[in-house]
Amino acid sequence: MNGLAGIALDDWFSQGRSLIYRGHKVRYWCAGQGEPLLLIHGFPSGSWDWHYLWQSLAERYRVIAVDMLGFGFSDKPRYYAYSLLDQADLLQDVLQHLGVGDYHVLAHDYGDSVAQELLARELAAQQKLQSVCFLNGGLFPETHHPVRMQKLLMSPLGFFLGLLYRRKHLAQAFGKVFGPETKPDEQELDAFWRMLAFNQGPRVMHRLIHYIAERRVQRERWLAAMQRNAVPMRVIDGAVDPVSGAHMVKRYRELIADPDTVLLEGIGHYPQVEAPEQVLAHYLAFRQTCDAAVVDAEIKTPA
Repeated sequence: MNGLAGIALDDWFSQGRSLIYRGHKVRYWCAGQGEPLLLIHGFPSGSWDWHYLWQSLAERYRVIAVDMLGFGFSDKPRYYAYSLLDQADLLQDVLQHLGVGDYHVLAHDYGDSVAQELLARELAAQQKLQSVCFLNGGLFPETHHPVRMQKLLMSPLGFFLGLLYRRKHLAQAFGKVFGPETKPDEQELDAFWRMLAFNQGPRVMHRLIHYIAERRVQRERWLAAMQRNAVPMRVIDGAVDPVSGAHMVKRYRELIADPDTVLLEGIGHYPQVEAPEQVLAHYLAFRQTCDAAVVDAEIKTPA
């Protein structure tokens, strides 16, 4: 049973701020003080996905969340060339706008890929990435099992699917990727749908879905960045997720040296919604190990 108080979608919206990125309005949220923590949402929803964790994280960190272009309450231009690399540019612009230097990342799904891009830029970036925690996402194209909706969006029928897409289709898709005992209730489904439907979001889903092909193009570059092991990483993964569950974690353990992974039994694709208390506990434990490693390195470094 989840004991963390969430935030109603209307309240969440009212707390947001806006900036202009490449001529388009982008919605973002900030709260708390301390080390900056960037929360990166997944497809096809938005930053409200983090609402159960928001207050608890804001008590410890300066939390920042952005509805990326095409998502949530940001603009969803119909003919925009959406890409994961461009979304990384957007997030870096927001961080610069907020005067952020060093920062940490907690990402999910589509956001995992954007985080991988930020990780690949880490050596050259003005803002220095200090740690990355991935929730269920397609870190490796060979382990990503897209749902039927995603396959149709990638097909020539994708545009027409967007025109016909309704709340019932979202409910069906989410019903398949959430855990058997942790499925979203009607109120949560309403909120997910409102984020998606805002600014006629279904009309750009067929453009956003190109991220799946983009992952294949960037695979080797992103994997090399992860294997450098210069930035602490942890995976917290809902084990029964058919898209990127235990099978993805198995591959992660094969490819990444000294892998730091946590499997949440019975939890599906949205662990921050299905099991936020577990995600919070495992994330805070990860940050404690990161802080301990920094202190240890400082002790070992000669003056």
